[in-house]
Amino acid sequence: MPAGPRGVETPLNGFPAISSFAGMDFDKNQDFKNQGLRKSEVTSVKVESLTLKVLSPDDQDLTFLDSVEFFARAGDREARIASRQNVATVDLRLPNPVLSLNVENVELQPFVAAPTMSIIVRGRGRLPEREVRLQAVVKLQVETGLL
Repeated sequence: MPAGPRGVETPLNGFPAISSFAGMDFDKNQDFKNQGLRKSEVTSVKVESLTLKVLSPDDQDLTFLDSVEFFARAGDREARIASRQNVATVDLRLPNPVLSLNVENVELQPFVAAPTMSIIVRGRGRLPEREVRLQAVVKLQVETGLL
C-alpha cells in the first residue's frame, strides 16, 4: 500500500493489484498437483477463511482502512467472497496485526473451472502515512467427485 503525503489526509479509493491473485489457473496450482487433482474434477469450492496481515512496518495498524472487500473474477463474472466494514475501529494486536474478514457463502466452482480466475481487492479509507506491506491469505474448501 503506497504512502500518502505527510500531514495530508488522502482518500484511499482502491487497492493495488495483488499479482499472485491474478490470472490463476488451478490446473497449474501446486496444491492441486500434489493431490493429483484437475480443476475439471472439482464439484464445489468455497472460501473457508480470508485474513489480511500487516507485514511491515510491524508496528503499523489498519486504522487507515474503513472497509475492504475481496472479489473472485473470471471473464465478465464477479462475486464478493469476503468483506469487513469499520476496519479502523477493530482492536487488533501489534506487532503485525491480522484482520479476519467475513466470508460469503458463495460457490466458486465456476470460477475455479474457468481458464483463469483472479481475486481482486477493493477498499475505502485513507492512504497510510508510510508505505505498508500487506499479506492476504485465502483458504479454500475444495470438494471433488472423486472417492
